[in-house]
Amino acid sequence: MYELLKKDGKAKRGRFHTVHGTIETPVFMNVGTAAAIKGAVSTDDLRGIKTQVELSNTYHLHVRPGDEVVKKLGGLHRFMNWDRPILTDSGGFQVFSLASLRKIKEEGVHFHSHIDGRKIFMGPEESMQIQSNLASTIAMAFDECPSSVAEKKYIAASVERTTRWLKRCKDEMERLNSLPDTINPHQMLFGINQGGIYEDIRIAHAQQITELDLDGYAVGGLAVGESHEDMYRILDAVVPNLPEKKPTYLMGVGTPANILEAVDRGVDFFDCVYPTRNGRHGHVYTNHGKLNLFNAKYELDDHPIEEGCGCPACRSYSRAYIRHLLKAKEMLGMRLCVLHNLYFYNTMMEEIREAIDAGEYQAYKKRKLEGMRQGQ
Repeated sequence: MYELLKKDGKAKRGRFHTVHGTIETPVFMNVGTAAAIKGAVSTDDLRGIKTQVELSNTYHLHVRPGDEVVKKLGGLHRFMNWDRPILTDSGGFQVFSLASLRKIKEEGVHFHSHIDGRKIFMGPEESMQIQSNLASTIAMAFDECPSSVAEKKYIAASVERTTRWLKRCKDEMERLNSLPDTINPHQMLFGINQGGIYEDIRIAHAQQITELDLDGYAVGGLAVGESHEDMYRILDAVVPNLPEKKPTYLMGVGTPANILEAVDRGVDFFDCVYPTRNGRHGHVYTNHGKLNLFNAKYELDDHPIEEGCGCPACRSYSRAYIRHLLKAKEMLGMRLCVLHNLYFYNTMMEEIREAIDAGEYQAYKKRKLEGMRQGQ
């Protein structure tokens, strides 16, 4: 259940109650694709860096170790030792990003595993069954994620199929939640809005899926090559047509600036691989811009990544030492950068919530964006 606590302009401050705990929104979900955050980050680490929600991937866990294996081990929470909410995406995006390996039909998608080439079929029912086996807190509906630059005629037909698939997802989840051996009979379902960069298709689809009264709604198919201006234009059109008293999730987004702009348009949930991927390459976020710790100017820099930061890296180590670890290809360097970046994102979300609570979101957003544009 979602409680809308406060609005500051269109920015929403909410509280989402789940069987695995309450999520304070806006929230950034930390991405652990294969039930682990890349960069040797444990679930104990996640608790220490203010992580509220962990996100795992249906397709990757289905391929390896297998969702049946996870079910036999008590579900994803027990498997990875995480006692807070988990969202699993449906596998749709991964299926469609493997474009050369797949064939879409009304019943679902036939494709080949990217690991061993074996044939796999996934449709709405299969995606729900896999996610039920994983026993995540929130399951995402199985949708098609067409290219944002696909022809309008193709996108219109694709969105109609996604709506039909969503109804099948809802029916299947209700059936699975009623079974006696289901690990999490309170699993929630979020639907996904699609439509590329076409406002009319997006709005009509938002209105259609709202009628299904789901637990939450995502905006998918953005941050896949279109401009930031197009993304914000679509959010301006779509978010007002999704239920205000349900969570709105912008999938796969994004940079700190993207998040600040999307919160301003009423978005509650975010996820992105940027903080972990950038961290593994020595790129770290600060309130004064992004730093590349491989740069020679940090060789003798005995300051932390950011003064005043409470993350494990900044509390104990210098830029010079972390740079040395990265240059020496020591895993600790990568791990410390990932921990810092996730802490930065989670702390920014905390600040966003406080700013909305105080009715000062616009001033906060302006200050934060100006600071990060400075660079160092």
